[in-house]
Amino acid sequence: MTYLTLAAGTAPTAEIEVKRSRFLAVVRRVDDEAAARAVIEEQRRTHRDARHHCTAFILGPAPAIMRSNDDGEPSGTAGAPMLEILRGKELSDVVAVVTRWFGGTLLGTGGLTRAYGDAVRAALVGARLVRRTERARLDLDLPHADAGRVEAELRDAGVAVLGADYGASVRLRLAADDPDALTARIAELTAGASAPIPAGSVWVDLPVTVIE
Repeated sequence: MTYLTLAAGTAPTAEIEVKRSRFLAVVRRVDDEAAARAVIEEQRRTHRDARHHCTAFILGPAPAIMRSNDDGEPSGTAGAPMLEILRGKELSDVVAVVTRWFGGTLLGTGGLTRAYGDAVRAALVGARLVRRTERARLDLDLPHADAGRVEAELRDAGVAVLGADYGASVRLRLAADDPDALTARIAELTAGASAPIPAGSVWVDLPVTVIE
């Protein structure tokens, strides 16, 4: 099970102008609905002088949670087109907020729909993405003398090393798409002295290309 989302730490933003109305779009990665609503409230507080703060967010793997809000714009002219841009880019775990400052000219339903969608699209140009992927989680206990070498070999082989815990031994926390193959590789590296222990599953981020 996989889906696309923004790379951690990225904050895509863009502003467009249509007939003197300004549309400021921000898109952020979020973990849950509470985090999405916190981003929305932050934009409201930051731009109190704006007339509208329209929103859309998608959360989790399919079937994902999807919400949108027109915030006083005519029904279906703001949140829905924003949501369609996110869906079209196959994104999840993201929230988009478009803040509008009215420029004095009515844009009509078609103009509003294009403007809100275009603002989100502009924010996503060049955005760094990752593919969120569910993988098997394994723990590997190693003597301190072997841990550095084995970790380096695993990383060179493309194994996701999630972290290490140090005590009487070193426990590497690993993620694998093929646990059997990883187990076999570890047996080779340790001459059969160590074997990973299944520890459920974990979501990991795999790099992909940017949005054009």
